Amino acid sequence: MSGTEESTDEQVVTYEVRGPVAVVTLNRPQYRNAQNSKMTYALDAAFAKAVDDPDVKAIVLAGNGKHFCAGHDIGTPGRDIDQSFERKAVIWWDHTDRAGVDARFARESEVYLGMCRRWREIPKPVIAMVQGACIAGGLMLAWSCDFVVASDDAFFSDPVVRMGIPGVEYFAHPWVMNPRAAKEFLYTGDRFGAGRAQALGMVNHVVPRAELEEATFAIAERIAQMPQLGLALTKKAVNQAEDLMGMRSGMDSVFGLHHAAHAHNAELDTDSLAGLDARSMAKASKQAAGES
Repeated sequence: MSGTEESTDEQVVTYEVRGPVAVVTLNRPQYRNAQNSKMTYALDAAFAKAVDDPDVKAIVLAGNGKHFCAGHDIGTPGRDIDQSFERKAVIWWDHTDRAGVDARFARESEVYLGMCRRWREIPKPVIAMVQGACIAGGLMLAWSCDFVVASDDAFFSDPVVRMGIPGVEYFAHPWVMNPRAAKEFLYTGDRFGAGRAQALGMVNHVVPRAELEEATFAIAERIAQMPQLGLALTKKAVNQAEDLMGMRSGMDSVFGLHHAAHAHNAELDTDSLAGLDARSMAKASKQAAGES
């Protein structure tokens, strides 16, 4: 198989259990673990498997390869936005026989916003183990987790304002960091390094890359010793408090703005992404970061 092809039977998410910890791993390293629908539903199945296993007390979400996740798949051979999957997160119609705003809203309500909200409610502690790039849709995956442990070379970015879009679908920015930092993060599209992300509260721990796995599993195994119901109720308590501070309703509001931006792009440009693809977005982000 060439570097530009993707097998239809490729295992885009892997699952294993190490003692009391389930490890769910994004497995498209050749595309920096870009998230297509196939990966989304494979993630959901893996998380459900971990929840149903009484011996699993905690879950680690990891990314295979150099990077955790470079965001939504907007340009690989495995891009599958026109494919239908069994819907799990919201009760809405299938997007594949719809067009325009109807199709985009139906798909993104399910695959992006709905799934991340579903995963946020997993009753077992979930720890994101982040190395390298955590960009746009990758942020959504990490922010759905309870803890984020990052390597010292990790960086975080949401550059989609370049497309005229006010942030990714799971708009947690003002809650995972303060509003002024969120505005800087979005207005500039700058990469926030692991140290700054930790200072803002987006990341719990930063460790050397070589120690990332060991440090993450040490935390997961320590948490796994706590009573399972106590952990589940504590997670629900914190999530409910966060929602009372406006997180859920705020996301609903911004999701509408997100789709207004898509519609504007589709009306004025060639598509809902303002004519930008993965290559052009990566090039612009590297230039902004001072890379060649």
